[in-house]
This record gives sequence, structure tokens and C-alpha cells, in this order.
Amino acid sequence: MKPRELSMAQLARVGFLSRRRHGNFIDGQECEPASGAYLPVVDPATEMTIAEAPDSDAADVDRAVAAAQRAFDGAAWSDLRPADRERLLYRLSVLIDDHADELSALETLQSGKLNALARAIDVGSGAEFVRYMAGWATKLEGQTLQHSIPVPPGARYFTYTQREPVGVVGAIVPWNFPLAIALWKVAPALAAGCTVVLKPSEETPLTALRLAELVIEAGFPPGVVNVVCGRGVGAGAALAQHAGLGKITFTGSTPVGRAIGHAAVERMTRFTLELGGKSPLIVLPDADPDAAAQGAAMGIFFHQGQVCTAGSRVLVHRSLLQRVSDALARTAAGLKVGSGFDPQAQLGPVVSKRHFDRVMGYIDGARHDGASLLTGGARALEGGCFIQPTVFTDVRADMRVVREEVFGPVAVVMPFDDEDEAIRLANDTPYGLSASVWSQNLSAVHRVVPRLKAGTVWVNTHNMLDNNLPFGGVKGSGMGRDLGRAAVESCTELKSVCMAV
Repeated sequence: MKPRELSMAQLARVGFLSRRRHGNFIDGQECEPASGAYLPVVDPATEMTIAEAPDSDAADVDRAVAAAQRAFDGAAWSDLRPADRERLLYRLSVLIDDHADELSALETLQSGKLNALARAIDVGSGAEFVRYMAGWATKLEGQTLQHSIPVPPGARYFTYTQREPVGVVGAIVPWNFPLAIALWKVAPALAAGCTVVLKPSEETPLTALRLAELVIEAGFPPGVVNVVCGRGVGAGAALAQHAGLGKITFTGSTPVGRAIGHAAVERMTRFTLELGGKSPLIVLPDADPDAAAQGAAMGIFFHQGQVCTAGSRVLVHRSLLQRVSDALARTAAGLKVGSGFDPQAQLGPVVSKRHFDRVMGYIDGARHDGASLLTGGARALEGGCFIQPTVFTDVRADMRVVREEVFGPVAVVMPFDDEDEAIRLANDTPYGLSASVWSQNLSAVHRVVPRLKAGTVWVNTHNMLDNNLPFGGVKGSGMGRDLGRAAVESCTELKSVCMAV
């Protein structure tokens, strides 16, 4: 079936889309935006409008933050036992699993991603993460500390620390993994006892709105989770600058993250920023070139390269350069591009026409700068936002396609002659989110890993995440961490108590 036919069949099955216009979700109920303005939600495989969501402004954000603050202060949430928060989070995870078909279809319709990927990552791993965070609700702890206070002579003190929720958490999430990353923000905040105002991307708001309904169905009090839709320049900026937040957490581009960090510092608000990446995939001379090429293909073409950890710079020892380059190009050329609902498709469309034009601009720019095109470099299908998986070689370190985050199915292959040069090339970037090393030589791996400026380093794999492993970057890739203990503790304040006894 053609992409339009596949999308139309799914549209007819998703009950949530029987209403094509959706409001914000504030204080436990759907409500119209104050301005009355709406934005289209477009299926990138067919470029047809599938729904409308609010184009909210500061008035809507004020209303949502006020609802979240009331819920945070109210006995129904603030007096809730940690074990009860655990129970509610677990119930939410079950509801996410129970609605897996609906949620994954919404993800594919609004973002174009492969439906199997949406089912496994956004829904399956998302539900698993909520269950993981449910356990943390009862595991937060302080410490009893020995003291050395010298005055007055002979006085005795009891000293300890305790963790307390920061209050209202503002969460701004991107369009590449709309449900999964929303859950990365929401679940730790709820486990810590906070309330949330969630702002999804204007391009992919539908699963966030459906999630808000499931939160109420799970039994959370109204106002604990609120969703305000709209553009970054409207609702996003208003939320990032809101004085009522105890924390702001953002995943997205480095320029926007930098602005959000500035706004947070001005108001002395806690913040977590998970930003862009230009991750190196380093193939050392003893690596299996075929395995490395397959890993590189997975590293860059997974979800059409729309992944902040995408292995977009493939750095290969010169002795393996030809074999790895050829194998990567063959793999790329053999990938089937199609609708996310096509079970045979291995790459779907990029998220929007705007993003399609941006990625194609990088491809055209690389050609103009003198890079050699090994494969791809063009529209993959007529109609829709489909781009051929693309591999360049003969690139220079100063090219935009090498230095800037393309966020599409575009890889560059670069040679190196020794470990020092590999490290220099890998770290020659304003980003520092992730990297991977491909080698069978443990001594070489242990030499290379500590020298890489990256928040995560994989060895003989790429793009693998675990709920227990903190995730985030250094340099222009952000501050703070999602996932793991770090995520839930970042939603708390550490209070010190000194008691004379």
C-alpha cells in the first residue's frame, strides 16, 4: 500500500483522532487556548493534516503553572505517601502498555517514525521507564552525618540531610521521541513528589495530550500533570521564563538550550539541559570492518538520523577506510525507505517539510564544499518527506556537514592514522554527548575512553540506553542528566538539618 493509504487506514482506527481539534490539558481537563489559535499536526509521510493542537501563549502557561502549584500544595498530592506515588506510577505504566497500539500509531502519524520503533521505544521502553521510576518514589534518602561543630564547648548536635521536591517542574520536549522523552521528564518529577507542566513540540503534541488523559485515568489528582501545546517562541519561552517553576528541564537544540539556561539562571531556577550532538564513531585498526560498518549504519540511520546521539562522524583508521566506507555505503543503499506503517520499511520520512529542506540543505552544501558522495543524497520517494540514506567521504574538518548537527540520515567518513589523531578528531567539536569505540583490543579501548569528551561512551555498540545509566552531555551538549538516580534527584532539593540535643 502507498503511504497515504497506510496512514488513512490508521487514522480510521485511532479513536483519539475522531476529534481532529484538541485543546490543552490543564487541571485535569481539556481546555481551549486563551488566544483561540491552533496549529496543524501533519503526517510527514503524506504531508496531510491529521489534527490541530493549540498554539498557546503566556496566559495558558500561567494557567497551567497555577494548576500545578495548587496540586503541589494540596493535600491530595503533598500528603501522599511515597508508596502511593509508586502505586500511581506503576498503574500509569500499565495503562501505557495497554494503549500501546493507539500510542504507537499516534507517534507514527505525527512524526513518521517506524511503527515498530514507536512500539518498542516510545511505548515499550517508555512504560518500562515509568515502572523503573515508580520504584524510586520509595528510595529517596538523606544521610545522618557526624559533625565537628566546636561551639559552645560541650554542646551536642544531631545533623542530617533530607531530600524534598523542588515544586513545579516545567518540561519542554522535542519531536524525535515525543512520548519517551516526555516520560523521561514526567516520571522522575512525579516520583520525587513534584508536579509538572509539559510542553511538547508543536509538530508532535498528540501523544503528550493522550498521556495526560492516561495520567488522570491512573488516579493522579487533577493538576499534577498539565500539557500546554504551542511553538517554542510562544508557550516554550513563557514556560522557560516562568517564575513559578522550581525546575526547568529541556531536550532540544543547543542554541535554544543556552537561552533556557540563561533564563533559569536569571531566576535561580534549577535546570537540566540535554542538547545537541555530533557523535564520533571511532574504528580502531584491529576492529572487524564489517561489524563496524554495520554498527555505523545503525548509529546514523536509526530513526532517519533524528537522534541526538547519532554516529554522524565515522572516524576510521586509514588501513580500514576503504572496507568500512564501501560496506557502509552498500548497507545504506540497500535500506528500504517507506511509510512508518510499512512493516518492510527500514527508514521512514523525516519529521516535516521544514526539516526535510534543512537536511537537504546540508547535503547540497557538502557537495558544494567538495565532499565525495558515496551513496544517497536525494529525495527517496515522490511525496512525503523521505530522504535517501547518505554517506560522504573526502570531507574536511571545517565543512558544515562535519561540524554542525544535521539531524538526518547523513554520515561523513574520515580517516585517521593513530590514536592521538583519532582523539583529536573526535573531540574537535563543540558537542560532547556521546561517542563509540570499535575495537577488540581492551588496552586500546581503556586508553581511548578516558580521553573522549562525551557524557556516554559505547564500546562495539552505539545508541544503547539503559534506565539505570545517567544520560546527558558535556560542552555544548548540555548540563545535568536524564535517566537513573540522577534524574529523580535532580527534581529534589537537598536540605541540611542541624539540631541541638
